[in-house]
Amino acid sequence: MKLSAPIYHLKRNARALSRRQKIPLHQALDTIAAIEGFPSWSLLAAKYEATTPAEKLFPRLAPGDLVLVGARPGHGKTLMSLELAVQAMKAGHPATFFTLEYTEKDVLDRFHAIGIDPADFAALFEIDRSDTISAEHIVARLADAPSGMLVVIDYLQILDQKRETPELMVQVRMLQAFARTKGLIFVFISQIDRSYDPAMKSCPDLADIRLPNALDLTLFSKTCFLNNDEVRFQAVA
Repeated sequence: MKLSAPIYHLKRNARALSRRQKIPLHQALDTIAAIEGFPSWSLLAAKYEATTPAEKLFPRLAPGDLVLVGARPGHGKTLMSLELAVQAMKAGHPATFFTLEYTEKDVLDRFHAIGIDPADFAALFEIDRSDTISAEHIVARLADAPSGMLVVIDYLQILDQKRETPELMVQVRMLQAFARTKGLIFVFISQIDRSYDPAMKSCPDLADIRLPNALDLTLFSKTCFLNNDEVRFQAVA
């Protein structure tokens, strides 16, 4: 059975349907799956996502890495980051998701969106929605984290939104040192500047990261940029 569109297009259609009809994302995904001839999204995903981009990328990550995941809104950067977390948990490592953007229900809905039952990883996954999310908060929160944990920060530009927190450069350096010391993998979701024009470049890159404050992007060891069906992963020189 051939899909009517690439699976990333179908996911985007489901997100649009979810917003338009004000239904949970997992319900919208199941609706899209039914149109494609499958009883549920999880069955569609099992058939067509046998090797996902995250499955290809995760083996290339190492303890101490800082990974930057960037895309325009609606192009899958949150799903990609959660898929990387799933790969870590499948390997037996815990994962934590720091966010001020999503409710716990939103995050769990996105697990359903990638065909994952959150209950399968209940003992390995935590969500932190504290109003005080910053590098200092993250370091304190993960003081006892085991080596190999994957940490998602949603999102990079939110770290220094409060006046009382250090500038972004200081915070990223702090998290870099912490990741290397503890053997953790940090995945930073990042916004893309509005000046990015997909007609000029098929996929954004480091030059398109939205930076309200100065930041040395070479602090990140790896990047993953997404646009439509393209996933571009590389080490930072």
